[in-house]
Amino acid sequence: MKIRRALATAVAAAVTAPVVLLSVTPAFADAKPVAQTQNKSSKPTIKELEAAAAAAQKAYEEAVKARDEAQATVRKALQELSEDSHPLVAAANAAKAAAKDAADAKDAADKAVAEAKKVIAELPADASEEQKTAAATALSEAEATATAAATAKTAADTKAEEAREAVTDARIEAARAAGAADKALEDALAAKIAADAALAKAIKEAEEEEEGEDCVPGDDLTAVVTGLPNELVAGKTTDFTLRMTNDSDRQMEEVIAYVGVHATDRSGLKDTGKFFRLQWSSEASPTWKNVKDDYIDTIGALKAHTRTDLKMRLTLDKATPAGNGVAFVAADFYNEDGSCGGTPGADMYEFDVKAAGSKPGKTEDAKPKPATTTKPGSGHQPQGSTSGTPAKTGTDGSLAATGSSSATTSIALAGGAAVLLGAAAVFVVRRRKTGSDA
Repeated sequence: MKIRRALATAVAAAVTAPVVLLSVTPAFADAKPVAQTQNKSSKPTIKELEAAAAAAQKAYEEAVKARDEAQATVRKALQELSEDSHPLVAAANAAKAAAKDAADAKDAADKAVAEAKKVIAELPADASEEQKTAAATALSEAEATATAAATAKTAADTKAEEAREAVTDARIEAARAAGAADKALEDALAAKIAADAALAKAIKEAEEEEEGEDCVPGDDLTAVVTGLPNELVAGKTTDFTLRMTNDSDRQMEEVIAYVGVHATDRSGLKDTGKFFRLQWSSEASPTWKNVKDDYIDTIGALKAHTRTDLKMRLTLDKATPAGNGVAFVAADFYNEDGSCGGTPGADMYEFDVKAAGSKPGKTEDAKPKPATTTKPGSGHQPQGSTSGTPAKTGTDGSLAATGSSSATTSIALAGGAAVLLGAAAVFVVRRRKTGSDA
């Protein structure tokens, strides 16, 4: 039987494309154009890709170490800047005290002026010239003192503000160093994931070249998600539908479905998928069953111009952090005569994850990207309903295989390995700046 690798190839291509924008390590950058050339002699060998992956892993480990060291340095600097013994803090405290003394001196001088004016106002009508002169002289001296005190206060306030800003600038500079280390770690992580995906893709292609020819992707089989909102709230359960449609004029004897859900926190670096629970059911097998390893397996045969629906249920634990999520869907088919095919790649449905207790705004169904799928037309008959043939299911809670085990293994590897790596890489690249949107 021919083994299709279109899904793995499409995902790997989607992974490698954004890496160019990141200007990652030269070792992987040299390997990246493989998906964009037909000149097999220019393709890197598995050994070269292994070396690139190892180099990316080492760069990532070094970036983690540098990030940890930067954070330790920042913590130490910030701690020192919170202590009075630090030169900048001591200077700021001294300037602040001087500004207070200058303010007190100005207040005293202003009070003296007011008292001198009061003395003049209260002079008796028969006051002597000598008394009048003395009062005027006292007022003049008080006003001169007040003017000097005001000038001194302005200078002291300026100096205190400059000293305070010096402390603030020192704290910002310390934090900037940590930020640079964080960004370097993000780039190293994206490069590492992409290099791993490229290696996994090359290994899979090498295996498939030994087993047989590729299946050809096309539009005859579509997989479309409906009812998945673009915002989900932690602690809530969402039901949606995966509809697979046979647009061809012949029966597809074994249709295989892939559904994977991936998520990160707002930083785009922490995988939060452990808080998600994905389940499926069908009319023929209505009990909800857990999706294992982001892979459903075969749904049985699908007659020409018919469709079948899988009910999907996604539950987010209350502890799920706010962040971003994405659902990947794809489908393949295999026939006993060796013909096969499927969707050109894995469609991606993005959604936001809100913290528990949040009230999402006006939501709409998540839209597939980057590939577009054709929704079933009026000429399609439902399969698996009372008017059609039920999709075949197994008795062990999993969807039953009806064809060669090699076909199932193929899509499991393509979906479960390349797509998982691809999803992570695409997600990190797309969401690396998501923290700024919080």
